[in-house]
Amino acid sequence: MRYAVYLVTAWLLLAACKKQFNDYYDRPGSLEPPVYQQLEARGNFKHLLAAIDKAGYKEILSAAGYWTFFAPHDSAFQLYLTSKNLSSVEELDAESCRQIVTYSLVYNAFRKERLDDYQGATGWVPSAAFKRRTANYTFVYNGTDTSGKAIKVIASNRNGVSYSDIDNNNKYLPYFTDAFMASNNLTAADYNYFYPKTPYTGFNVADAIVTEQDIPAENGIIHVVNKVITVLPSIDQYLRGKPEYSLFKTLFDKFLVQYVLNQAVTRRYRATTGSTDNVYTKIYSAPFGSLAFSLNNENHLIPGNDAQKEGYTIFAPENEVLEKYIREVLLEHYPPGTSLNDVPVSIVYDFINAHLWQKAVWPSKFNATTNYLGEEARFDPATNITDRQLLSNGIFYGTNKVQESNVFTSVYGRAYLDPAYSMMTKLLNFEMKSVVADIGRDFTVFMISDTMLRAAGYTNEPAASNNIYEQYRFTPPPGSTIPAAIGATARNRLLRILNMHIVPAKVLNDFSGEGMAMTLGGEFIGFKNNTLFASGNVEAAETVTVGSSKTARNGRVYYINKPLLFSESMAGAPLEKLAATPTPSTSPYNYFFEFLKSSSIWNSATKEITGIANGSFYTLFVPTNAAIRQAVRDRMLPGDAVTGAPNFNAATQTNFDKELVVRFIHHHFLDRRTVAADGEESGSMPTVLRTNLGDPTTVFVNNLPGHLQLKDMNDRTATVISSASTYLGNRIVIHLIDNYLKYTF
Repeated sequence: MRYAVYLVTAWLLLAACKKQFNDYYDRPGSLEPPVYQQLEARGNFKHLLAAIDKAGYKEILSAAGYWTFFAPHDSAFQLYLTSKNLSSVEELDAESCRQIVTYSLVYNAFRKERLDDYQGATGWVPSAAFKRRTANYTFVYNGTDTSGKAIKVIASNRNGVSYSDIDNNNKYLPYFTDAFMASNNLTAADYNYFYPKTPYTGFNVADAIVTEQDIPAENGIIHVVNKVITVLPSIDQYLRGKPEYSLFKTLFDKFLVQYVLNQAVTRRYRATTGSTDNVYTKIYSAPFGSLAFSLNNENHLIPGNDAQKEGYTIFAPENEVLEKYIREVLLEHYPPGTSLNDVPVSIVYDFINAHLWQKAVWPSKFNATTNYLGEEARFDPATNITDRQLLSNGIFYGTNKVQESNVFTSVYGRAYLDPAYSMMTKLLNFEMKSVVADIGRDFTVFMISDTMLRAAGYTNEPAASNNIYEQYRFTPPPGSTIPAAIGATARNRLLRILNMHIVPAKVLNDFSGEGMAMTLGGEFIGFKNNTLFASGNVEAAETVTVGSSKTARNGRVYYINKPLLFSESMAGAPLEKLAATPTPSTSPYNYFFEFLKSSSIWNSATKEITGIANGSFYTLFVPTNAAIRQAVRDRMLPGDAVTGAPNFNAATQTNFDKELVVRFIHHHFLDRRTVAADGEESGSMPTVLRTNLGDPTTVFVNNLPGHLQLKDMNDRTATVISSASTYLGNRIVIHLIDNYLKYTF
């Protein structure tokens, strides 16, 4: 009896505990039903429920989970069936139903107020998202390799690399909320540019309108839509199905697509299908360069995350306009019958990247959104876009023109697209490509062909080194005293020559007169009667003839018959030459040089001048013989103060006289500056002469085109006699002036 009492008591206690357990853990009565049951209870989702059943998703949507489901009501589904000439869902196969259901099924549950917030690494970013990851993805499909052989293919889910097993390259579904549009300065016009037949309401999903929002369910949130949302293709899938862009697609297929055996997916595919086929990943990559993105990658730059707020954009030119551009621009300088297979592959890469954006280019933001090359979209949304599509991984625009990229339309492009200027292009690529390809700056460029450079002793030999910087060789012409050079030394010589052929910040249109222009390297070149000269050409007593020209978006290029060369002589060498031209007795430079020659700072063997660093920038103002005589009268130089006859004999000069000569000479050198009558640089400039306190003496330069006037520290003026008097040395410009420059020491 006592045992029975204990048993009953234990049973009662157990029952009480079980009740408490069930009360705590049982499904709360107030909890909304799961998505499937919610739709079932509402009564107007019979077509959708039938599709869910056929797709095999009833159990998933009836169980625990965390989904956002964009559910088309029966009227919406009936419109879809009618458009397919179907009477019921029963006529759809299971795969078609799966596509509809999974693309409307978004991972995680989002009310409208949270749907447009980006889930960033540091937290939620309000109103930044316009896409969400869905349960839909493309697995293995039938394709062909680069030789046309039929193979099984899977899309790459990363940019520039193979396939990652972390995700299935799930597709994204675009939506548009009022908060997102306002935050990104977009309007209904941006939405209706893609969906002209769908009114923008402030909550649209692709081309559908949300008619009822934020319906809670045990396993997520339901938003009711008025259309069946069909799966959007990726950019790769869309391009494959559009023959009007087949030539553009061919560029990717030939130069940027590889098919790589995917062993992991092959095993998975064989296990699930029983097939013995191999599966290959379709990879977009640039083996000898870079590509903005893979057209078949459903992720964005940070896989699985930033695709919520960004997508890719491609502008695809139609066949006719692309064929014309290839023929007339990219192959302009190649013989008939040449194809893009025969040009540097970088040209193809640049052309394609010019049409790719790593961000969404909205219709109202063509001018403000830059492509992979840093250029805005140079299309008119009203007249140049013939096809516009919002796709699963970005935006597709079909166009009736090409993107006129800087690398092809700038002065850089005149060398880049011409195989006769391959060495010049390689040199520009080292450090000046981004400069001369900038269409926001003006340039005049003198073209240096490979033939001209080889004639000057320069070659580029890729077989000499794997390092592109070490592939240059310089072989001095016969009779030259310049030593041969290889590698960096030869390259630096070439870069100096290249700099002398680029005039920045101005477009020169006329060389029939006479003038000077500063080049990109800071050295001046001169022109007269349609000929050019640089310091090396002056030294060799040769001129360069200006031939034809071509206009670019940021300037003009001129074709010349030989390169502009630099002098390698010491600072005093050109002055010595000038002092004897035409003869010592008739040269207006003679007196100045005679004082230099007799001074302590002259080295007659090397032609060096103490205080003047060889190869540095200087401007030398040489007073005429008459001005030197006046300096003697003014006791600024040794000689007869009455007659002005100079005393060049150092042996008879006092120490003070010798110091006067050195000071006088140094005061006529602008320190580390070159100026010419080009109207560019004016102002107070330091000379080589320093005071006892170490401060530089100065000269004020008033620079006007064709007219250069100086003012010394005593307000005395001196004028460059004429531009014809200008002489170019090794980074030195020498001017003849009509007065001497007086210093205050």
